[in-house]
Amino acid sequence: MVEVLLFTLLITLTLRLGVFRTLDLTSSLEVGPSPEKASGNSSSSSTSRCILTIAFQFPFEPNLQENVSGMACQYVRSVISSVQLVAMAISPSGISPSLGSKLSPGSPEAVTLAQWISQSYLHHLGSELVTIDSLESNDSVLKLIWDHQDAILCCTLKPQPVFMFANQAGLDMLETTLVALQNITLEKIFDESGRKALCSDFAKLMQQGFACFPSGICLSTMGRHVTYEQAVAWKVFASSDNNDDNSNNNLHCLAFSFVNWSFV
Repeated sequence: MVEVLLFTLLITLTLRLGVFRTLDLTSSLEVGPSPEKASGNSSSSSTSRCILTIAFQFPFEPNLQENVSGMACQYVRSVISSVQLVAMAISPSGISPSLGSKLSPGSPEAVTLAQWISQSYLHHLGSELVTIDSLESNDSVLKLIWDHQDAILCCTLKPQPVFMFANQAGLDMLETTLVALQNITLEKIFDESGRKALCSDFAKLMQQGFACFPSGICLSTMGRHVTYEQAVAWKVFASSDNNDDNSNNNLHCLAFSFVNWSFV
C-alpha cells in the first residue's frame, strides 16, 4: 500500500511602503489525505499582503516513511530559503538586506566571518578547526567550514543571544534556513539540562575565551531531539590579532560546534 506525505507551505509577502518582506512562515507535515491549514499573522490597515501557498506530495511505502520524511523536510527547507532570497532580491534598492542574506554562502561577510571563526578557534583551543593550506584562498576557508561535518553556529552577544550564522550541518541540525536562523535564540535549542550547563559555564567562557560542554540533547526548530557527543563554544574576534586576551573591544560573536550530532 502506497501512502502520501503531504506538506503545505504558506508564505506571506507583505507590501508596506514599497517594500516586500517575508513576514510569516508556517507549515504543516502530516500523513493523510489533507494537510492542516496554517494561519498567518494579521496585518495593519496600511499593509497589503500577497500570499503564496505551495503544496507538496511525496508518495512512499510504509517502511520508508522516515527516509522520505527526512528528504521531504530538506527539500522544502531549500524551497523556503529560495523564496525568501527572491523576495529580498525584488525589494526596492536602498533597502538593507537581512542578516541572513548578508551571511549567505559566498558573500563577503560570510568569507570574513569564516576567517574570524577559524582564527579565533586556533587562538583559544590551540588546534585548527579546519585544515587550511597556506596557498588556499579565503573562499576556501568558508567552504571548509560550510562543509564541516560538525554543526557550527554563531550567535550574537545580545542579552538574549540570537543565531546569526550556521554551516550546512548546523542548518540541518536545527532544520532551518539561513534566513530563518536569525529568529532562533540560543536558549531555545537547549533542553533544561543543556541550559543549566550553559549558564554554569558561561562565566568561564567569557573569562578564558572558550568552554567545552559534555554530551547532551538539543532541539531542532521542528521539535526533534538531537544528541551530540560534545559541544565547544569560543569567542570570535573581529580581527586576526587575538594575542591580547583582553581585546573584548574586537569581540564579534560567540561560536558553537556540536560534535557528532544526530537525530534521536
